[in-house]
Amino acid sequence: MKERIGFIGVGAMGHGMAKNIVEKGWPLTVLGHRRREAVDDLKRRGANEAASPLALAAESDVVVLCVTGSPQVEALIHGAKGLAAADKPLLIVDCSTCDPASTTRLAAELATKQIALVDAPLSRTPTDAWAGTLDVMVGGEAAAVARARPVLEAFAGRIVETGPVGTGHAMKLLNNFVAMGYAALYSEALMIGAKAGLSAKVFDAVIRGGRMDCLFYQTFFKYVLERDREAHRFTLANALKDVTYLASFAQALGVANPVGAAVRNSFAQAVAAGEGEAYVPMLSDFVAGWNGLPVAGRK
Repeated sequence: MKERIGFIGVGAMGHGMAKNIVEKGWPLTVLGHRRREAVDDLKRRGANEAASPLALAAESDVVVLCVTGSPQVEALIHGAKGLAAADKPLLIVDCSTCDPASTTRLAAELATKQIALVDAPLSRTPTDAWAGTLDVMVGGEAAAVARARPVLEAFAGRIVETGPVGTGHAMKLLNNFVAMGYAALYSEALMIGAKAGLSAKVFDAVIRGGRMDCLFYQTFFKYVLERDREAHRFTLANALKDVTYLASFAQALGVANPVGAAVRNSFAQAVAAGEGEAYVPMLSDFVAGWNGLPVAGRK
């Protein structure tokens, strides 16, 4: 018999993940969410709804979290109506992007309550979440990871075990550092090219199909060339959060992270200008605008 799954965070990524879990036969309970359309869709597919994390934990053996970051995860676990208050053995699978220091501290605290925590952050897009083809990086004790794996396989096309608890979140920060670094590089390169009279189409003709092409490049440039706002749905505010976590992680390790600081500043400038809810490829518009270039469709 399959374990009962609780799911918290049915947003852009979580909706597709939860859809795959319930459609593949797992008993599913979801926490109420501001995106009522996602909750209602999942209920039509057979899921139940809980009114609080505590109520959800009471109905679950495994709880999957897919929320913004460490503060949200900690709030869901602690408190009178938090997951830990259920006072029962649980496996918590944290698919959020979090600070590894918070993750390892939480895991140690929860172990005293017979609750296992694995960190299983994600890569790819909401489209992949819906298709069940996400990449997952998972850290934790071997027994807990083995227990989590069948649930992860419901929405993942590739699962990479990274080591002890916290290493999944550390790898996710590195993955997003590389991705957001590319976003900042593409944006500045396009701006310099435009100043020199080189169009985005010419830039793309050189890069696409060459050694510097990749899936991230392709979704980024689907917006740049086609103005497809849905091509890469990851907000600048979330990008800034992730590279800020990386800066904190690097500081805790006592290492210099100068490229990370430069990448972070690109996103911080856009978010400070009130553009936090724009998507990552739109950074190219803001970098162009800051340098006096007109941007199609924007003031």
